Amino acid sequence: MNRQWSLIGAPSSAGAHTPGVEQAPGALRAAGLLRSLDGVTDLGDIPGFRWRPDPSRPTAQNAPTVARVARDVAAAVAAVPGTPLVLGGDCTVTLGLVAGAGAPALVYVDGGPDLYTPQTRLNGNLDAMGLAHMLGLPGAAPEVAAVGGATPMLTPDRVVVYGDDLPVGDPERDLVDSLGLTYVPGSEVHADAAAAAGRARAAAEGAADHFVVHFDVDVLAFGAAPFADVPEPLGLSLDEAGTTLSILAASPRFAGLSITEVNPDHLPEPTDLQPLIAMLAKALQ
Repeated sequence: MNRQWSLIGAPSSAGAHTPGVEQAPGALRAAGLLRSLDGVTDLGDIPGFRWRPDPSRPTAQNAPTVARVARDVAAAVAAVPGTPLVLGGDCTVTLGLVAGAGAPALVYVDGGPDLYTPQTRLNGNLDAMGLAHMLGLPGAAPEVAAVGGATPMLTPDRVVVYGDDLPVGDPERDLVDSLGLTYVPGSEVHADAAAAAGRARAAAEGAADHFVVHFDVDVLAFGAAPFADVPEPLGLSLDEAGTTLSILAASPRFAGLSITEVNPDHLPEPTDLQPLIAMLAKALQ
């Protein structure tokens, strides 16, 4: 496949719980991501933001900046000549990918589905609330939910939640079930990553004429991902994530990817990003 990637950096930790992930676009470039991919044009970075406390909005911290960053990403995505590859930053940059891609379906590969709202996540980090805002759930911060213009940005039939393992009774798992979101748990990926990714791809292809993928590296197992901001203890392996991304990106309806929550401050050595770079290069060619 001769895909032409258009890389957009979104160096923002506005929606995070601490600083760090705003450094990821630069770190991924420095580690050789562009050299590892064929057919990639680097369009540079949108204006970024380093996280700081926001006492004025304690349960939706930095919400105006989160919305501004997402709008900037959306404008960049809508204008690219190739397939957008958005390098976050925190998870909320994916609102911009969805808004800019024009009514896509979304495969949400993440260690959690980010279905909290300012009413249910009182510490206020909006990167735990991204999908809730795209779905326009009650209690969402209005300026963030409205990034795409119309609210909601997504309907439940166009969402696939992938890779986490939330127990029954967990509030987010209950929302996944009550909203009727397609759910591909991590246990299914561990059992057969190709089959799990195929089921997610089929659901996304059946929901819209194109789909985008959110890939939060926090879905990866802690031992495999020292670069992840909040890695999962029993998350996906790099091989499982690579199989997933390669199957999704091979779809003729695949229309874009965001990579989020890489925290260079967690790296003992800069070279520790190389396993992630190698996985992405193999999966996205």
